[in-house]
Amino acid sequence: MLIEKRLHAGIRDGSITVMFRRWRHRQVTAGNVYRTAAGRVVVDAVEVVRPTRIRKRDALAAGYASVAEVLADLRGSEADPVYLLRLHHVDEPDPRDVLAEDADLSTEDVLEITARLARFDAASTHGPWTESTLDIIRRRPAVRAGDLAEELGRETHPFKVDVRKLKNLGLTLSLEVGYRLSPRGEAYLRLR
Repeated sequence: MLIEKRLHAGIRDGSITVMFRRWRHRQVTAGNVYRTAAGRVVVDAVEVVRPTRIRKRDALAAGYASVAEVLADLRGSEADPVYLLRLHHVDEPDPRDVLAEDADLSTEDVLEITARLARFDAASTHGPWTESTLDIIRRRPAVRAGDLAEELGRETHPFKVDVRKLKNLGLTLSLEVGYRLSPRGEAYLRLR
């Protein structure tokens, strides 16, 4: 879920608890946790609202001074529904970050990671990729994803999707530019 930079601090400190979006189809589900640039956010409720029924208190909770400001800021086609999202910031650390810091791997952990990577490779439409991706991130930390993908002869977007799979296993960390191996990823490559 994309959240404008101007709202990040308010979401983190709890002063922003509402967002309005104009989407052709609903893009979030109540009860789910989303990773955003503002941190992890729980969507508590999602409802379609007619623009004429937006309340001032919801506009204020979304960081606007008036309903008119909300309406002026809505993107997309006026034919698409307007969604009101009630949300809050999650104060606990991202489980992926906690996992990434855990470098104390047992033999069972190494076998489990190896099996997961083998499943990723087997399911891939472009052939095995996990070993070469971990290797290039190890050798070239903080290098743009597009440059890494090009070196591997891959398209950037699918490469980033694959790196996200490694991040979900706690093996890589995203940097402002590029990636690096996490302590867990470094330990895995040493022990495998």
